[in-house]
Amino acid sequence: MKRKTLVVAPLVLLMAALLGWGGFKLYQISTAEAAATLPSTTVKRSAVRIAVTAKGDLQGGKSEMLSAPMTGGGALVLKYLRNAGELVNEGDVVAEFDTTEQAYALREAEADLAEADQQVAQATADNLAKEEEDRLSLVQAQSDVELAELVTRKNPLVARIDARQAELRLASARDRLSQLQKDLADRKATSAAGVAIQVAARNKVKMAADMAARNIASMTLRAKSPGYVAIQSNTNVNIIYTGMKLPPFQVGDTVRAGMAVAQIPDLKDWVVAVRTGELDRGHMAAGQAAEISVIAVPGKVFHGKVQSMGGTSGPSWNRTFECRISIDDPSPELRPGMSARVVITTGYIEDALWVPSQALFESDGRTFVYLKSGETFAPADVKLVEKSESQVVLTGLRAGQVVALASPQRQAAKKSGGSSATQALPKP
Repeated sequence: MKRKTLVVAPLVLLMAALLGWGGFKLYQISTAEAAATLPSTTVKRSAVRIAVTAKGDLQGGKSEMLSAPMTGGGALVLKYLRNAGELVNEGDVVAEFDTTEQAYALREAEADLAEADQQVAQATADNLAKEEEDRLSLVQAQSDVELAELVTRKNPLVARIDARQAELRLASARDRLSQLQKDLADRKATSAAGVAIQVAARNKVKMAADMAARNIASMTLRAKSPGYVAIQSNTNVNIIYTGMKLPPFQVGDTVRAGMAVAQIPDLKDWVVAVRTGELDRGHMAAGQAAEISVIAVPGKVFHGKVQSMGGTSGPSWNRTFECRISIDDPSPELRPGMSARVVITTGYIEDALWVPSQALFESDGRTFVYLKSGETFAPADVKLVEKSESQVVLTGLRAGQVVALASPQRQAAKKSGGSSATQALPKP
């Protein structure tokens, strides 16, 4: 039994060695066959333009936003709305809201104002009548004083008792005159205060009437400059989910105060609003040149520059940021909302080694290319210097060397019918 085991063990080892050698030869053959059909290119040395490509929509750079007025009431209902893309001139009506509630409030305020005016007029008339009555009493009192003074002047000629009575009557007349003068001033101040209260109440009612009139006027949105109408999306919905396309406003929709209903872009000042990846932001800066291709205007390239960059938004796995590109040479055929493709030049690198972007691979923290060695391609580590949409600038290679544009392992796996996901990358 022991002798039998000693004979079988070498045979098993020999068979395993033969199978390993056969698999290795098979891998070499498949790799060589794949290398023969593998697309490749050479490493080049030249000046490289680094650019960022993004998609966006045309907007007016100095757009006029027409929003629902802050009327202080509930939601507003659109009664009239221009069609999207319709041309308007300065002063033209773009949208109107239903004014039934505000018109009722105006009629009530006007009725209250008319009543307040009557109350002010009545208070003023009463005040004038009282003042006239007080003036008559004052004149009578002054006459009494003068008459009493005349009587007292006869004192040396009349009896002593009559003289004393005359003096008393004079003192009484003077007291009554003084009291009337004081009462007149008090009643005048009181009457003036009463009229002032009525005037204040009337002004309050007039303010409410003016407010209702202003609300009605503000519920008609007019264009302040000529341009095309761009209808805004209706965000006044109960449920909003990611990827949901919101409908534009239309007649009959309910609008909250302050919501943007329409936009009038400035046709002489166009911008492209784009969203680019967060990784591109570090390469972009205001003033960088851009080329804009508008989908609806084929065969024409517009030129512009980065105007501003906004904040970053989105989930952590897909961060994007807003960027506005101004157009230096707009044309009359441009319209709001047109789709555009923007290529932003972020810089140039002179005398750079570069390969096409698809020739660079990354895995497990490594950056490498498949460099041709004999009849096969082997991974070779490189250092990435800069990357654009179509080119990568790197070091670690020489000009003229041949690199693969696809993974040899995946190419071989496709030919053998296997899954490329199971192919391990060979160590460089």
